[in-house]
Amino acid sequence: MQLILIAGIIIAIGAVMFALQNNSPVIVTLAMWSFEGSLALVLLVALGLGALIAGLLSSPAVIRGQWTTGRLRSRVADLERQLAQTQQRGRELDAELARASSLDASPAPVKEKPYVGLRTLLAGTPPDATPQLEPPREGDADK
Repeated sequence: MQLILIAGIIIAIGAVMFALQNNSPVIVTLAMWSFEGSLALVLLVALGLGALIAGLLSSPAVIRGQWTTGRLRSRVADLERQLAQTQQRGRELDAELARASSLDASPAPVKEKPYVGLRTLLAGTPPDATPQLEPPREGDADK
């Protein structure tokens, strides 16, 4: 802000010096309109009108840029809020996973069921009973 003020003061000093050195009268005529004034005054009025017209023509672009900037800043704020919520949810899930894995570090071993074959089913013995092997009889080896 101070830099703009200093630049404005320097331009004003330059304009005053220009006006003091160019004080000869000139006549400006445009169609039926005629104006007589010093050369410096005519040039400064022309410069001022040019700056005013340039400012008016560029103001829609400036306003549009400010509107876009505001909209994008609010979008960034929304996305940052969503990111924070997602990160918080991720930390909660990590903590829950760590808690669950510490409670159930190793699963209980699964007891295998005994094999139930056709002979066991036909004999009617319970599947938990271990079959007793009979010693070989005479003549079994010959068969």
